[in-house]
Amino acid sequence: MVSGKFITFEGSEGCGKSTQVRRLCRFLEEAGHSVLTVREPGGTPLSEELRHLLKFAKASKGMTPEAELLLFAASRAQLTREVILPALGKGQVVLADRYKDSTTVYQGVARKIPMAIVEAINSFACGECRPDLTLVLDMDSEKSMARAMRRVRATSAQPDRMEQESHDFYRAGREGYLKLAQVDPERIRVLDADRPESDIAEEIRRLITEKFHGLS
Repeated sequence: MVSGKFITFEGSEGCGKSTQVRRLCRFLEEAGHSVLTVREPGGTPLSEELRHLLKFAKASKGMTPEAELLLFAASRAQLTREVILPALGKGQVVLADRYKDSTTVYQGVARKIPMAIVEAINSFACGECRPDLTLVLDMDSEKSMARAMRRVRATSAQPDRMEQESHDFYRAGREGYLKLAQVDPERIRVLDADRPESDIAEEIRRLITEKFHGLS
């Protein structure tokens, strides 16, 4: 039986998801909670292999949208059953850097795969696992991509396959997230990510306290 809380973070590359996951994890752990953080794609040995294939492998060049959708779903299916559901069953708080909404937005809206297909595959991959709260860190797509490229240059790394997408791709993704929030406002909350990290973290803590009485 699921007894923990599942909180997901969404948004464009460079919007600060990973930073806020770390900050919330630290806050909740200091409050005495058992917290598990995961990322997508990844989080299990199989899922990490799929992450490499999706983002870095030379073989991913020319990957079709359909193949991309199925590989993301395969990674998510493994992560959900091997890691997330067992942790929730133990009463842990699970914080995910991306989950199924990323596929809805990027493979559905931006790649233009029919939404009925995306929803069916997402449903199959996730089963009954559904986030209790999703935090969308919203930022102008050009600003978020500029941030992502600064991060890449700072680490002397090469942009991964997804980071090389066009502004139009990420603009469509941003619009997709905002539409999802309109459809499911109880689960999905949109936060202005173009602010100091500490201000965003404070708003997240407030939302967590309001949503889950006694969690903080």
